Amino acid sequence: MIADPVLLVAATLVLGVGTLAFRLAGPVLRARVELTARAERLMATSAVVLLTAVVATAALIADGGFAGYARPAGVLVGGVLAWRKAPFVVVVLAAAGTAAGLRLLGVP
Repeated sequence: MIADPVLLVAATLVLGVGTLAFRLAGPVLRARVELTARAERLMATSAVVLLTAVVATAALIADGGFAGYARPAGVLVGGVLAWRKAPFVVVVLAAAGTAAGLRLLGVP
């Protein structure tokens, strides 16, 4: 825990300025930097891979171990519905309902 409030405010300001700089760098540098078609495809693919890794980590791991079967099943249902372009509310409710229903049935 940070005991010094001045340090907390300074850290918050530094993180805020850094976030703003990253957000502004994209539009500012886009006009100045020319990427090859191969580099653009690679960046698009890497974004998908990164998002998949985040989803897999969040769905499969809890407290340093396997999260059980209910959570990944809910994520799978939500992913399929999102892929089929279902409304966001339907995706969230179906994913949560699947996980809750499986846990109610005793599936870890």
